[in-house]
Amino acid sequence: MISDPRQLLLDMFSAAVGAASPAVCLPAHLPPKPLGRTIVVGAGKAAGAMAKAVEDHWDGPLEGLVVTRYGHGAPCSRIEIVEAGHPVPDTAGREAAERIYAMVQGLTPDDLVLCLISGGGSALLALPAAAVTLADKQGINKALLKSGATISEMNCVRKHLSAIKGGKLAAAAAPARVAALLISDVPGDDPCVIASGPTVADPTTSSDALAILEKYGIGAPAHVRAHLESPQSETLKPGDPRLAGVQNVIIATPQMSLEAAAAAARRAGVASLILASDIEGEARDVALVHAAIGRQSYDFGQPIAPPCVLISGGETTVTVRGTGRGGRNAEFLLALGVALDGHPGVHAFAGDTDGIDGTEDNAGALLAPDSLARAEAKGIKAKAKLADNDGYGFFSAIGDLVVTGPTRTNVNDFRAILVQR
Repeated sequence: MISDPRQLLLDMFSAAVGAASPAVCLPAHLPPKPLGRTIVVGAGKAAGAMAKAVEDHWDGPLEGLVVTRYGHGAPCSRIEIVEAGHPVPDTAGREAAERIYAMVQGLTPDDLVLCLISGGGSALLALPAAAVTLADKQGINKALLKSGATISEMNCVRKHLSAIKGGKLAAAAAPARVAALLISDVPGDDPCVIASGPTVADPTTSSDALAILEKYGIGAPAHVRAHLESPQSETLKPGDPRLAGVQNVIIATPQMSLEAAAAAARRAGVASLILASDIEGEARDVALVHAAIGRQSYDFGQPIAPPCVLISGGETTVTVRGTGRGGRNAEFLLALGVALDGHPGVHAFAGDTDGIDGTEDNAGALLAPDSLARAEAKGIKAKAKLADNDGYGFFSAIGDLVVTGPTRTNVNDFRAILVQR
């Protein structure tokens, strides 16, 4: 019997985040120094910490600029850190993207552009195409966030509305050498999806972007549709010679973090099973499946016997229909609690490895066998909260939110379900 289930789950989350810390995973992947200048650019929730890791391990001249989310900066002396809006882009992000785009132009083959890319870069590196305004991108982005679209679908649309994503940043840097270090926050670790692939060729098309808007019933202004129907909206495709010399290296993945969490469980004497690192789907539907696996483990010892921890990652979605304060991890955990209905043998944690669940101030939350009963004692009904997309409100009321502050990394969601008899 685990004496402190909550602490074990929090220790596992800490191990998952620690494995993706730029200070840990970045230095070994730094490229050789160039004969000419080294320009560091980048975007994402981990960009500030990545820039700090570069400064700490680069013996030579450096200059550059990276953009990260408000509150996610790091103390750098040679690389400028700009903070901007996420998940909805803002003027600070647009201005930073303009400066980054200008910074990589006019270089020589002796120069190096070191790109630091992580999740969140799609919103933070906000340089709209010439026919598109920042307000256009903001409106479409907000609609996509509420629609239940997957991260791949959202980034497909973002790329085709952008002047810098879909390989265009790397193309602008030619003929300089481009080395991109990426921390993956996307299911499948596809480099062209991470931060909408500013240094990566893109196989999707503008027609795909239009189909996604139609699929989710998202209206776009006539001039935006006209842009998406024009050749100017296309991204760089595989085989484009402008990207021939670009190196894209993924330095941290969700799977690496899940394995670190599993190792933490084993050190505590608890067996672990990684279900998958790339689970997608509606948060409440994913919760139903996890609840069923937890009950199967408790009742029959399958697919692993208790005491054990079931671990998963990926990025769920939430189709917002209510008015509550959500976050996809809080939504998952509340739906899990409703499905388990006070099951005596299950504790759980769900959180975002960047320390921010959606747009709230918590990383995630904890679920215990008595969570629903404690809420009921306060007059709070779990099913009603779930219907209102108010997982944050539910767990806040019973004191089970987990607040870490920004972790300055991002390898997507982390879920752990502890089963014990």
